[in-house]
Amino acid sequence: MDIKAYIILSLVLFTIGIIGVLVRRNAIIIFMCVELMLNAVNLLLVAFSKMHAMSSAAKASTNFASDAQIFVFFIMVVAAAEVSVGLAIIVMMYRNVHTIDVNFLNRLKN
Repeated sequence: MDIKAYIILSLVLFTIGIIGVLVRRNAIIIFMCVELMLNAVNLLLVAFSKMHAMSSAAKASTNFASDAQIFVFFIMVVAAAEVSVGLAIIVMMYRNVHTIDVNFLNRLKN
């Protein structure tokens, strides 16, 4: 598949994630949209890594593709830790306030 298809798919996924974060009020859906944005960036990083590996394979036998894939793996690990902490915060918020509406939390500041 051409790199343009990966770029377009990643752009669409990232845009859906941004729209979801800006429009939605449910904290769980906001976390899902943040994860969608992280996965769009991971897809683009792996696509560029594969493109770079294919272009440098003719020049020399270097191993650039595995470096980006390891970096994507670490991004996924950090994202999983972020989700676990975020969901724990949402559960505690629901236990105390009985809602997961983000706008209600803004009203609690005053």
